[in-house]
Amino acid sequence: MTVMAQASSDVQQPLIPASAARSSGTWAVILAACAGQFLVVLDVSVVNVALPSMRADLGLSTTGLQWVLNAYSIAFAGFMLLGGRAADIFGRKRMFLVGLGLFTAASVAGGLAQEGWQLLAARAVQGLGAAVLAPATLTIVTAAVPPGPARARAIATWTAVGAAGGAAGGLVGGALTDLLSWRWVLLINVPFGALVLVGAAIRFTESRAGDGRRLDLPGAVLVTGGLAAVAYGIVQTEESGWTAPATLLPLLGGLAVLGVFLAVEKRTAAPLMPLKVFRSRAVSAANVAMLVCGSASFAMWFFMTVYAQNVLSYTPFQAGLALIPSSLSVIVGSKLAPRLMARAGARNVAAIGALVAATGFGLQTTMTADGTYLTSILGPGILMMAGVGLAATPLASLATSGAEPGDAGLVAGLINTSRTMGGALGLAVLSTVAAARTAGGTDPEALTAGYALAFRTGTGLLLAAAVLMVLWLPRRAES
Repeated sequence: MTVMAQASSDVQQPLIPASAARSSGTWAVILAACAGQFLVVLDVSVVNVALPSMRADLGLSTTGLQWVLNAYSIAFAGFMLLGGRAADIFGRKRMFLVGLGLFTAASVAGGLAQEGWQLLAARAVQGLGAAVLAPATLTIVTAAVPPGPARARAIATWTAVGAAGGAAGGLVGGALTDLLSWRWVLLINVPFGALVLVGAAIRFTESRAGDGRRLDLPGAVLVTGGLAAVAYGIVQTEESGWTAPATLLPLLGGLAVLGVFLAVEKRTAAPLMPLKVFRSRAVSAANVAMLVCGSASFAMWFFMTVYAQNVLSYTPFQAGLALIPSSLSVIVGSKLAPRLMARAGARNVAAIGALVAATGFGLQTTMTADGTYLTSILGPGILMMAGVGLAATPLASLATSGAEPGDAGLVAGLINTSRTMGGALGLAVLSTVAAARTAGGTDPEALTAGYALAFRTGTGLLLAAAVLMVLWLPRRAES
């Protein structure tokens, strides 16, 4: 395959010809894009079990340890829209390679860090690379195949692989930390990143919006600063609570900056985020639904992992192994979704997925301090993640189908931003709920009561998401 030589004249051409849509080459493109998404999502959770080792080796404070996670998530969420628009303007292949290259290089720096600040800086750069890479992965997948069942299957693969990345984080991190060292939870990205870079450089062809627009730098600065401030405020809640100045100032300041961003976008000739995209019912409804679902599903992995370790006394590696069936169920749900979408419609499948996940969350509220693996982890975990897989695929399909060709990268960035910001917000809220119920107790009974209340709250969020989907989402993805 050859890279297209044209610049602004390349108007949303498919990454491969339509006649090759069913070829092995098409799926090689899809799998390479999905591999990039896997790495991005994996690094949200893979460092969790390695944090104690990082602290001992680098002398990190408790606050510094938190920022090993926060530096990545804030940069990831804050730069996502910028990454999506950059993919539209400068080319999806180019931004995929730039994002993955930056992510891989930062992984090397983090794995070799000798001081705490070096690790935190590397994690922030990783998040920036992920924000450039993630929107390009979804746009490449949707451009690789024509609208219809084939595209739904491709999006299902993207959803499943991304979800598997989040699910595999605990297992991969635990195994690498136990067998090698904490440094390998970052260094493992290097050989895989290099392999995907080579495959993408060979297999991908270029596409872009082709409308001659320029990058809206004022809008980029405002939205990135606003989202980063909101994300910073969210993560501060775990340490300071919701009413502390350290939380309220960045939250309110970030919201104010986002308000200025919207005002600027209304008056800009070539805005970073044309507000017209929200006129599409599919785009607006799918993003809100993804945010609500993400607020519960991201927290599930955290609470299941700490319940297994802090209450049931699993080792990090055992906790990762215990969640493998849940990891597989999210893949099954994602791959089953396209078949159900063809029969029942995208809206109904998304709502059914939210209800299945809510059932799993409800069962998890019956957890006890002496719970068994079958009733306290396996059964509820399978239902929760199968439901998430069923819901995420039609939501991503509806959102991207509702976009104009020139806004494909933007909408891909937007749906990723909704999921990431929803996850950060949900984890902060549910952690606060659990801490309030625990009231400082550290015995298994107190911890279990706090975790159960968090899952009860997550059940309510998913039920609200199901109602929202039925009332607001269009029945099927737009062609």
